[in-house]
Amino acid sequence: MMIDTTQERFTRDVIDVSHELPVLVDFWAPWCGPCRVLGPMLEKLEAAYDGRFRLVKVDSNRNPDLSAQFGVRSIPYVVAFVDGKPVNGFVGALPEAQLRAFIDKVVPNPSEIQRRKALRLAGSGDLAGAATSLRSAIALDPDSDAALIDLANVLLTQADGKSVAEAREALERVSKLRRGEPAVAALETRLAALEKSASLPSRQELEARIAAHGGDVQARFDLANRLIAERRFEPALEQLLAIVERDRNFGEDAGRKTMLAVFDLAADQRELISSFRRRLAAALNR
Repeated sequence: MMIDTTQERFTRDVIDVSHELPVLVDFWAPWCGPCRVLGPMLEKLEAAYDGRFRLVKVDSNRNPDLSAQFGVRSIPYVVAFVDGKPVNGFVGALPEAQLRAFIDKVVPNPSEIQRRKALRLAGSGDLAGAATSLRSAIALDPDSDAALIDLANVLLTQADGKSVAEAREALERVSKLRRGEPAVAALETRLAALEKSASLPSRQELEARIAAHGGDVQARFDLANRLIAERRFEPALEQLLAIVERDRNFGEDAGRKTMLAVFDLAADQRELISSFRRRLAAALNR
């Protein structure tokens, strides 16, 4: 579905679309012989790749400012855009085999296309749609760690019984190599918290136990897990820090280890994490 664009439509036709799938921009001109060779080849490949990239043409004669913006000095000149930015390019009419090699470097596989779609849906708040797209991505590539991790993350955000069970299944399929990553460990922590919370005493009961006996580190840990499951990270960190201060040996240093996992879970709350990192360091150095 090749389209012609202009300076005025470039952002909409190229930059915006490139956040969904790669866009190849072909700078050409009617008088350019090699352009008349390359253009039809690119159109043929766009159809052959079945929607995995978008072809957009820019008439350099009619859009000199746009050509100057991208430093076009010789045509045909093709630039690949991904996520709003130019990532690769070439000058001249390449043979088809070289064109395919160029395209293959910037075009994601069908599984990755579904994963990108899922991330956009999740960003707009459509978690159910995101989960459906991620399941499709995994069906296309069962070994896609990225899609499995993303699915677990989306499901844990929904956090009902069925989604928690599916999240556990997804994380168990992640390769051993990726399981050691902080982001995956953080998901494991929240998953464990959600699983434990179903069998834990109520928050009111745990708070009463702590009020009666501040040294009850098990009650503090159980309460922290309840709070993590609810994504209430600040009060959870308060309880975990109290455990570190009172008993470093509890649960093989569970207080400190769980705090580190919560730091990854709440990575977007920079001030909160920075504050608790300082407080944890102070507690460890006493």
